[in-house]
Amino acid sequence: MAGLGQPIRIDLEAGKKAYFASDHHFGAPNEQASLKREKLFVEWLNEIKPNCGVLFLVGDLFDFWFEYKYVVPKGFVRVLGKLAEFHDEGIPVYFFFGNHDLWMKDYLTQEVGIIQIHDKQTFLINNKKFFVTHGDGKGPGDYGYKRMKKVFTNRFCQFLFSWLHPNIGMWLGITASRKNKIISGDEDIHYLGEDQEWLIQYSKKQLAETSYDFLVYGHRHLPMVIDLDNAKHINLGDWIDYFTYGVFDGREFKLYRYLTKECIDFRHLIEERKK
Repeated sequence: MAGLGQPIRIDLEAGKKAYFASDHHFGAPNEQASLKREKLFVEWLNEIKPNCGVLFLVGDLFDFWFEYKYVVPKGFVRVLGKLAEFHDEGIPVYFFFGNHDLWMKDYLTQEVGIIQIHDKQTFLINNKKFFVTHGDGKGPGDYGYKRMKKVFTNRFCQFLFSWLHPNIGMWLGITASRKNKIISGDEDIHYLGEDQEWLIQYSKKQLAETSYDFLVYGHRHLPMVIDLDNAKHINLGDWIDYFTYGVFDGREFKLYRYLTKECIDFRHLIEERKK
């Protein structure tokens, strides 16, 4: 499992690109609706695979995931199989833990071959410096969640939960996650302004300590690209309402909407969703 330390260097081959996506929340709001989105995501993976040099999944791929010693959540075989195919064909896949899939252990690494990153990591991609993290619990405020996350990530608490029968433990986790308003809350459609967006404030703090070209997040669900001096703050959006993803071609980073295949203006998406 990788963690924040020295930047991981990635040199893209000619014609290859780095792709970024986050907040799929597969499993929500129910199996039928989730399956439609899963098939769409696999379709996207098939389309990008020929020119994908590296894939970043920046958290909350699943709406709930907990690994028992001998049991993992059922479902998602199309997605997991396709990610395994990326690995088998030499395309590295980096997976960042999100607040809905905090409880991963080593199954996806051993079975699928992805590289798991628990919190945050820096990368040098074609000599452009990236700071990447899911984004939960970052920035000022949100102290209630930060305290709750300490409980969720506590090894003893995880050990106690693991003693629940999987039928009970998975039901509790899935029920709680599906009731979490973060995947459908009205607050996600509002851009609060640079001074009120807590992840932008977090980016500014990082930039005060060191320089980056791109700071990339999930979690917020609202897709955005914000210029901060010589850097860009990027939120990848989600695959629930926006179906957006990021592409770095070795020089520039752009957000695209899969449903239209167009580079997007996040303010236009906000107005569109309000209608």
